[in-house]
This record gives sequence, C-alpha cells and structure tokens, in this order.
Amino acid sequence: MVSFSCYKLFRGLRSMCAPIATVIGFSLMLTYVFILYQPSRGPGMKQRMGWQAWAVVNLQPNVSSNGGVSPSTSNSSIGLPGGVDWWNVTKPEEKVDFANLPLDVWSPLLPHDTGFSEIAVQRCVINPDVGGDFCYPDSTSEDDAIKGKWVRVPRNLNLEGGYMAGWLNMYYRRTRRQDINLITDVQLFSDQEQPSSLEGWHKASTSVRAGLGGLPPLYLWYKIGKTAADMTVEEKANIITELDVLYGEDVPWYGFEKLEPATLPKHKRREATWITYKRGVKIPPRAPPLHFSHSGKFKILQVADLHFSVSQGVCRDTILNPCKHSDNLTNSLISHVIDQEKPDLIVFTGDQLNGQGTSWDPKSVLAKFSRAVAEKGIPWAAVFGNHDEEDGMRKELQVSLMKGLPFSLVERGPKDVHGVSNYVLKVYSPDASKTHALTLYFLDSGSYSKGVLDWFGFFTPTEYDWIRQSQIDWFLKQSATIGQIERPFRPDSGKDLGSIWQRQDDQITPVVRKLAKPNALMFFHIPLPETYSKADMNPSTGKPLDVGISGQEPHGNAKNSDKFFENGILKAMESEHVGHENAQEVKVIGNGHCHITENCRRVQGVWMCFGGGGSYSGYSKVGFDRRFRIYDITEYGETIRTYKRTEKDEILDDMILAGPRAPPFS
Repeated sequence: MVSFSCYKLFRGLRSMCAPIATVIGFSLMLTYVFILYQPSRGPGMKQRMGWQAWAVVNLQPNVSSNGGVSPSTSNSSIGLPGGVDWWNVTKPEEKVDFANLPLDVWSPLLPHDTGFSEIAVQRCVINPDVGGDFCYPDSTSEDDAIKGKWVRVPRNLNLEGGYMAGWLNMYYRRTRRQDINLITDVQLFSDQEQPSSLEGWHKASTSVRAGLGGLPPLYLWYKIGKTAADMTVEEKANIITELDVLYGEDVPWYGFEKLEPATLPKHKRREATWITYKRGVKIPPRAPPLHFSHSGKFKILQVADLHFSVSQGVCRDTILNPCKHSDNLTNSLISHVIDQEKPDLIVFTGDQLNGQGTSWDPKSVLAKFSRAVAEKGIPWAAVFGNHDEEDGMRKELQVSLMKGLPFSLVERGPKDVHGVSNYVLKVYSPDASKTHALTLYFLDSGSYSKGVLDWFGFFTPTEYDWIRQSQIDWFLKQSATIGQIERPFRPDSGKDLGSIWQRQDDQITPVVRKLAKPNALMFFHIPLPETYSKADMNPSTGKPLDVGISGQEPHGNAKNSDKFFENGILKAMESEHVGHENAQEVKVIGNGHCHITENCRRVQGVWMCFGGGGSYSGYSKVGFDRRFRIYDITEYGETIRTYKRTEKDEILDDMILAGPRAPPFS
C-alpha cells in the first residue's frame, strides 16, 4: 500500500515537470529579452535601413480619388526613383499670428495682412527722432481709434538733398477694423497731373520733393477701396501693406516694388531716392535643409569681399573695358559662375558692404548683395567682415535683415558669445536616415580692436580684431555635441519596389570603416596668424603643401590672438580614440579679407584657404583675374576637393584636401 502511494506520488511529480520547466524557461527567456539584454544603439543601427531592419512595405500603389497613382509618403519611398525625397516633402505653411503684429510700429519685414486707411507726407525742420509728435500729422483720439495711429516711415526722402532740405517722411495709419475702407493703390503725379478717374483717389497735401530746390513738385496719391469685410480674398491680397524708401538705382527689398518716378533723381555723385511699396503678404521662400545628392555630392561656392555700395559701384584695378556699375557686373559674374558650377550652397565670407562711407544706407545695399543667389533659388550663408559695420548699422540688425531675404540660412548666434554670426549648419544624407554627414562652422572674426579718433570725430582703425575665448569655448562645446558616424558613410540602398530588399555594396565588397565625427569646414573673414606659418611637407613629394598665389600683399591677420588654432581647432578631434590616424574634425578653414591672396596651405594637418577677390568693386591688382573658390565635397563628406574658377572660366589649382586621395600626413 505504501509502495503504491509512493508510485502515484512520483508519477504525479513527473507529469508536472514538463509544464513547470516550460513555464520557468519561458520566464527566463522573457527576463533576458526585456530586462537583461539592453543593446546600445550604434551607428550601424541608425544608418542601416536595408535588409537588416524590419519595415512595413506597401506593395500596392496609393490610388488617388481620380484613379491616378499618388506619390507614397512612407519612408520606404523616400530617396527612391519615383518616390519623394525627404527634403521635398510638402510642409504646412508657417502660421503667422497676424492678430498680434503691432500696428503702430514701422517694421517692413513683418508679414502684415492689415492695410492702410490713410497716408500723409510731412516735412519737419528738426529730426523727427528728436521732435517726436511735433513732426507728426494732426490727429484726434477719435481718428486714432477708428483709422489707427499715425506711423512714421523713418526713412528721410530728403536724405540726399542736403542739410537745408530738412526731414521729409511718409506717415500712414494701419487698422484691423473690418468697417474701414483700405488703400488699394498708390501713384506719383506731378502738380499738373492726376489719375484718369478721381473716384476713390486722395492726394497727400505735401509734395514728396518738399525742400528740394530746382525740382518740380511731385505728389503721392492713394486710392481708397472697399472695406476689409467687403473684399474678396484676391482683393485683400492686393491691398497696400507697407511703405519704404530705397536709396540708389538697384533693386528694392524682397516683396517691394518701386514707385515711378524717383522722388530725387540721380545726379552726378548724388544717389537717387525711391518710394517703394508692398502689396499683401510676401513671405520670402525658405531654404530647404542642406543635403547631399543621391550620388553623395555637395558643392559650396565661396564668394569673398563683395564691397558693395549704395551706388551701383565703381570698378577697381581691372583691365575690363568698359567697366561701369561694378556691383551689377559682379552680380552678373556670380550668376554666370552659379550657372557653370551649380552649387548647393553659397557662402559669403565677409565684407559684403564696402563701408568707408559708400554703404551709408546698409539696408539698400543688403537688398542687392544676395540677389544673384536668390534668383537661382540657392541657399546661402554669410559671416561678417571688418568693413560691414563701418557705416553705422549694427551687425545684429543686419542679421535680422539678412534672415528676411530669400533662401537665407544666416543665424545671429548666441548672445553670450563674442561677435555676431557664430552658428553651425549641418548637411544630411539623402536617404531616410537623414544622417548628419558634414558640418559647417561659421564664426565672426570681428572688425577692429584698436583705432585712433581724430579731431573731426573720424575713427581710423589700427589693428584688426580676432576670435575671442568665448568663441573658442562655444566652438568646442558645439564640436562635442557632434555624434560619431560610421565612415565612409553609405546610405540605405534597399529598393522597396515590391521585391526583396537589396544588400548594400559594402556587404558584398567589405571596406575599412571607422567611427568618427563627420568632416567639417569652417568659414570666417580675417585669417589666423597660423595661416602664414610654415606649410606641412608632402611626404610623397618632399614639397610644401602650399598651392596658389600668396605674398602679394601684407599679412591680413590680427596682431593679438586668443590662440584659437592651438586651443580650439587642434583640440577638436574627429574621434575620441587616440591613435596615429586620428585627425582634427575641421579639415578646411575658408577666409576672405585678402583680395589678391588665394592659396591653400596645410598647417599641422589643417588646410587654410583664401577665397580670392571676386568683386570688381573691391581692390585687386591689374592682371589678377577675379575668382571664386569652390569646395566640391563627394562620397557623403569623405572627400573634399577644391579649385578656383576665374572670370575667364579658367579652372585653377584643382586639388584634394581631404579623403583617400589627399596628401598623406606621414
């Protein structure tokens, strides 16, 4: 009996072993998968999107309501033939809070959709900035409440008319009320002229040439249309929303049109003055994210030292004949170079403005310096040179204006860092991973650190500025945030076309890879002292790595230094690993400033290159053709090639700066 009971007990235990073991084993497996096993996300997991990763693949085309095939918006179609590239995906339009835009402040860059109810022209014998309400048109509190308060356009129409001409300004009222009739058109007529039909037209009582002797009177007329409530969408899009003044004969600000004729015509050295106006809301087109092509290419065109003025420019040091209106000739040359090179980014490396008293209205000059680039729809960036701030407009305001131009990527930079225009741009891979594959640093090298003030109040600079310690700290901090990627980078090559995903090429033919930050280029205006140091030697040829023209002008660096090269550039490495092959993150530094210096010199592993003068408005040397430096970056940032294109379309000093075919280090 006892033996029978033990037999039943052991048989029962044996029957429970299998399910108990199964439960325990399954629990251990779940514990390992979800708790113990925590893989780190390496660069391979981020980059490889082909057969190594799972994804939902839709094998059926998206059929639109009209029976056609619409583009797929899934990641599987991004970057593929017939698909939509990620940078071309339509984004929702930027929403503007029109209701909170100020009505009583003149700010022509604001995208106002509210119109004017009244316009006036007022002359004042004292500066309105000092005179205040004394110079404003008459008004009542009732009119202010109904039509809006008077707003002064702080641009003197008599600025070029001499001191005795006084101050002549336009004023307008802006209102959001839906029951007020709004201005739909503006025109200029002489004293003997008027609109063909006077219905709705009103005349500003003061001539826009008041105070200018020897010129016939010219009056501003404006037409009052429907109320905002009665207007259609098309009609409201054509109301007058802003007024401005342009000095010189060049193009007005983006979105504005010139009002013919000039209120003050050009005469000898006196520049013309124009009234400009804007209809509706004109938001400048934004630049798409910077990205490599599907073949791994990205090209940068460096434009150095434009030296543009309010006038159309005066040619300097050239055999070009005839040479008239140098600013316009330079823009035409830039347009031609763009057509030949087809760059992905334009970099202006300082001295866009000539300063020295000729760019006395920086806003009018800034309206034209990037015109050739904007007309081509190419993104552009800029840094400041030593002349850009000479004629009074602070860099902070210039940055605000630049950001309001089409396709601008300019940034102000952190306020607690010395200078303006310290910022970083990143270039991404074209595949769905959008991997950061190239870094572009921009720094403000300043203008002048010392100078002499003469008895007449004129400042004469004696020493150039330099990159300060706060900028060095900022650069190292930015560099530390750049993540390492697997290099050479290879994008996802899987083809989600209803067939099995294809393997990447390097999985068939292995290549040597490394974990490192993307290569970087850096741009600023004034060169470092190390730019003129002894060049590295090419171990293959025994010759110094110094290619191009130099030594035709004095050194352009500052006398003082916070040792940016030693304490910044040489300390920012591309990898955390210490080894023979580890190199600096920044491979190339691009400078302007020296117009007839255009060489590239490698110093302690870093190439320092001058752009060479490309403008007919800047100083040069007879026989030295205007030229532009191009950086042709291939293999998704791995290879950096450079050369120069001259005004005669000659290609000079084509060379590899970084990559497998670059000069070795040892």
